[in-house]
Amino acid sequence: MAVKIKLARIGKIREPHYRIVIADARTRRNGRVIETIGQYHPKENPSGIIVDSERAQYWLGVGAQPTEPVRNILEITGDWQKYKGLPGAEGTLKVAEAKKSKQELFEEALAAAGEEPTVEATTPKKKGGKKSEAKADDAKADDAKADEAKAEEKADEQKSEDGQA
Repeated sequence: MAVKIKLARIGKIREPHYRIVIADARTRRNGRVIETIGQYHPKENPSGIIVDSERAQYWLGVGAQPTEPVRNILEITGDWQKYKGLPGAEGTLKVAEAKKSKQELFEEALAAAGEEPTVEATTPKKKGGKKSEAKADDAKADDAKADEAKAEEKADEQKSEDGQA
């Protein structure tokens, strides 16, 4: 039985993730596998590569043939050079920087907030402040007109009462 080390695709559309698997050469891409020895995430920066080096060495030793993409991944991790006895067995795998924990981010933000003077409000003013001021002025003008109209009505009522009495 011919054994291949190949990639089995998982993940969503336009967001591929691959498993590095050991399978019979006659099985389809995502078919039945013998063993999973790693993962490959090409969309991450740098690409996320996780390979169980010990299992990869075992399968290469018993005659499993890697596909071209898997061979490139094994060269990056250094497993291919180790198997062939070539120099550069440490590989050229780039590791992403460790993300800061939420606690560290919170403490940094707290320290930054403590250094700055807080004279102004923390939330920005609403947009269109001039429009709201104009609306307020219009409302005051309308109130003034209504007051004048009421005053005139009262004056007319008093004149009519004085004329009748």
